[in-house]
Amino acid sequence: MSQFTGNVDDFGMDTISLAGSLPDKLQAMKAAGFTQVMLSARDLVGHPAGVDAAVQAVRDSGLRVTGFQVLRDFEGLPGGLREYKIDIARSMMALCAAVGSRVLLVCSSTSTHASSDLDDIARDLRRLAVMAVPFGIRIAFEALSWGRTINEFPVAWDVVCRADMPNLGLALDSFHAFAMQTSLDELDEIDPQRIFLVQLADFMWNEIRSVEERIDTARHFRVFPGEGAHSRQAAEMVLRLDRLGYRGDYSFEVFNDDYQQMPLPMVAARAARSAAWLGETVLKRSVPLPGALRLRTDRDVAVSRNADCLLSASSTRH
Repeated sequence: MSQFTGNVDDFGMDTISLAGSLPDKLQAMKAAGFTQVMLSARDLVGHPAGVDAAVQAVRDSGLRVTGFQVLRDFEGLPGGLREYKIDIARSMMALCAAVGSRVLLVCSSTSTHASSDLDDIARDLRRLAVMAVPFGIRIAFEALSWGRTINEFPVAWDVVCRADMPNLGLALDSFHAFAMQTSLDELDEIDPQRIFLVQLADFMWNEIRSVEERIDTARHFRVFPGEGAHSRQAAEMVLRLDRLGYRGDYSFEVFNDDYQQMPLPMVAARAARSAAWLGETVLKRSVPLPGALRLRTDRDVAVSRNADCLLSASSTRH
């Protein structure tokens, strides 16, 4: 495929979007033009030749590791549960460092055994950040939309501020923000230097009506930005972050059962078209309406140029 220009190198794929072996996933991403990859612990421990072989496959691919996921249900736990999770965290950090990742993703707790006190949660995240220092790792804390106490990014940001550790910051996830209908105005309250990762995905329906549907959609029916019902919001989110001063990475975290049944190059090509739209169109300040942007091909360019621009509409409102 032709080389990207503009800001497309800021975007990477998550291995979760692809079926097949780790080397095949990495090869498909690189062939589609990506330069970075988001890895999970399962990619390494599930490799048939072992963790060392998986680490070598990542290194041989030449792809930069965006981040490593995911530590779940860590914060706010009592006694023995806390010590158990601390051991799990150490293992995750060792794997994270082994693949050269400098970011470990931590999701807000869903456990009914966890404290809902924000100071307790901040205390545990501070301890986690201290543990990460010798590894040279930053902790990116993400608000799951079905988290027990923290299910929106403004509350996650509050806890990060309470913990007050330089290597503890936010992971923003567009799916969770759109599913919870969190106002993007809240982004203006965040220090862009403390945003360590932005994960992007969309979904096909306008709203999610229950926690159960939210979880099911998140785990099975996400789509790439530009494919779903929230393309305008995805564009607005990226533009707002850019204006805020965020210059970090974006990763497509797209859990989709249909994509798991498609050849790897086809799925990677869908992701590449999404990256091209966001990097070369949105971040170059010319944003066509969602109906004209979904999976743009060269034949679609003439049509999209005639569409109204989101940025122009935004400028008119302000």
